Amino acid sequence: VQLVESGGGLVQAGGSLRLSCSASGFIFGSVAMGWFRQAPGKEREFVAAITRSGDTTYYADSVKGRFTISRDNAKNTVYLQMNSLKPGDTAVYYCNAVRSSSYYYLPLLSTWGQGTLVTVSS
Repeated sequence: VQLVESGGGLVQAGGSLRLSCSASGFIFGSVAMGWFRQAPGKEREFVAAITRSGDTTYYADSVKGRFTISRDNAKNTVYLQMNSLKPGDTAVYYCNAVRSSSYYYLPLLSTWGQGTLVTVSS
């Protein structure tokens, strides 16, 4: 299993970034996928999830209306479009497969990628 996140960087508050996560080593189209983030000194937290087909998405309250998760099963890639970024969004962002149904906020795989750092300046 391999998860490779990219697209992070330094952006001013109010700006946008698009993160990508390329997955391999498992049947990507058979699992829901999610994004998580870990800010300095804090626990990793759920950000967003998307079902296998991409027809349903879930978001943490803190990002709802600003972030959009999507996926391309042909490319084994999941994306996170982040708009109206705030300094509080500063964190390392990770992707992972997630559990289905009511537990979409829980990661499924024990393997994590290296993450991609997003820094939002005020």
